[in-house]
Amino acid sequence: MKGAGMSFCFPPPVVPAIPLAGSDLKFPVRRIFCIGRNYSDHVREMGFDPKREEPFFFTKPADALVTDGATIDFPLGSANVHHEVELVAAIGRQGSNIPVERAQDHIFGYAVGNDLTRRDLQIAARDRGRPWDISKAFDQSAHVAPLVPVKGGAHLKRARIKLAVNGEIRQDSDIAEMVWSVPELVAHLSRFQVLVPGDIVYTGTPAGVGPLKPGDTLEASIEGLPSLTIHIAHGGG
Repeated sequence: MKGAGMSFCFPPPVVPAIPLAGSDLKFPVRRIFCIGRNYSDHVREMGFDPKREEPFFFTKPADALVTDGATIDFPLGSANVHHEVELVAAIGRQGSNIPVERAQDHIFGYAVGNDLTRRDLQIAARDRGRPWDISKAFDQSAHVAPLVPVKGGAHLKRARIKLAVNGEIRQDSDIAEMVWSVPELVAHLSRFQVLVPGDIVYTGTPAGVGPLKPGDTLEASIEGLPSLTIHIAHGGG
């Protein structure tokens, strides 16, 4: 197969993308960065000290992306899969070693996200001192609602964030409760990666994470943004 002056042995993958709210355009996703333990109440529920330690990140493959309204399979290889509602920040301008006070200039827009986690595999890997990529970076594990571009410098600083499973609210907080703000996260991450348009950052989850099962419906929301609904197929994957 030929394309862009190259010949491929099979068709190249489709570029993962997030729909823009109120538009036919889409935001092409290059990389997915996620931060761990960024709400004090969630840090405590996971059994850790909520002191303001340096942010740490993990990644998901871009093709783990799933958009609003999708029905996904229950993840393979796990008996304890958790939901984690998050604010997602999309990068629209390249930069490295970005000062905190300029970090918002690099943000294209925001969306509601949900980070699926194979909690049993994560805990087992953590207890053995092993990488826990397999607990985070798996198929259909990065859910995202339509992206809302920033207009007139109106960045989100305070907004209710919540997630319900089958109509029952499990997570309910405010993004103002983040240990590290979005500008601080972007600035810190840019010390180690050249951030480019197409990168997205999942900014952490509040307390209330919990298990899912086949047949569940997740509804996630953040004030001022389009909501996110994801269904889990009956019968598993």
